[in-house]
Amino acid sequence: MSHREKSTEKRAVNGGPKADSGPRLLAGGNPQIPKGYGDGPVQDYIAAMPGWKHEVGERLDELIVRAVPEVSKAVKWNTPFYGLEGEGWFVAFHCFTRYIKVTFFRGTSLEPVPPEESKLPETRYFHIYENEDLDEDRFASWVRQASNLPGERL
Repeated sequence: MSHREKSTEKRAVNGGPKADSGPRLLAGGNPQIPKGYGDGPVQDYIAAMPGWKHEVGERLDELIVRAVPEVSKAVKWNTPFYGLEGEGWFVAFHCFTRYIKVTFFRGTSLEPVPPEESKLPETRYFHIYENEDLDEDRFASWVRQASNLPGERL
């Protein structure tokens, strides 16, 4: 048995995390997902979103893809990003303890402007809380508008 196998077995016996226990949740319940490009890493992130946030993550992904069928996806910094190939990223979301934060990188150019301010001059946020209805038409409109603006290159 290799040193790594012994270490994994020892952690499992002692009640520590198992090698196959899935993604770790970071502070606020945000899933820790390796950086990756394409739909796969984004679906891994959404699958690991805890509790009520999982269903909302699925819905956000569906609405984004429906609004912009040619969207590109990636996970960077434990956050799903959506953009257009060669044009940069226009929206992302991230789990916090009490809400999901949706980031519009050129949010000050959207109509209406998303409600939450950022330290970055063009970025605006939209927070989604448990048991709160998502205005899907407004969200889809923001996504369509954002996809037509210059993307953020990260």
